[in-house]
Amino acid sequence: MTSRWSGRAYDSKKDVTNQQLLSILEAARWAPSCFGDEPWRYIVCHKSAYIAAWQNALDCLVEGNKQWAQHAPVLIMVFANTIFSSNDNDNRWGQYDTGASSMSMCLQATELGLMAHQMGGILIEKIMESFAVPTQFTPMAMMTVGYQLAKEDIPEDILERELTERQRKPLTDLFYSGSWGNSFS
Repeated sequence: MTSRWSGRAYDSKKDVTNQQLLSILEAARWAPSCFGDEPWRYIVCHKSAYIAAWQNALDCLVEGNKQWAQHAPVLIMVFANTIFSSNDNDNRWGQYDTGASSMSMCLQATELGLMAHQMGGILIEKIMESFAVPTQFTPMAMMTVGYQLAKEDIPEDILERELTERQRKPLTDLFYSGSWGNSFS
């Protein structure tokens, strides 16, 4: 889906509705997972509903991300369970499954006319402590969700970065046919 992208210029005056959030969360809930274990957990911090939690989440970002994420009305922390809920064994697929669930959220946000941006620039220890996260859950990322700011309102210091055409490696560099290094064509 080429319309999905990770923008940074959020319109702080446009809120995300609870119905939109529920739709995004439903998309995550129905993602595939090993043994149907659903190892993902999310803490949703909606600025208009829980300003203190939203601020606490914002404070768990590295400075570079805080600068632009402060304008997003929704911050979502992403966690992967390291243990299968059915048998208490290690779940080495939990992070993979959580990534699939998170991508489903991003695609649903795009479908709703919203922008979602996943960030790895998080303060893991601060998240664990501030949100009392059980140690079996690994913080994976934080996600912003909201509406893109109108082009004419994007601040000059991020305009170029926001509007630069996205680049991707060619398929032949990423996908192999039958064996490693045999480019798929």
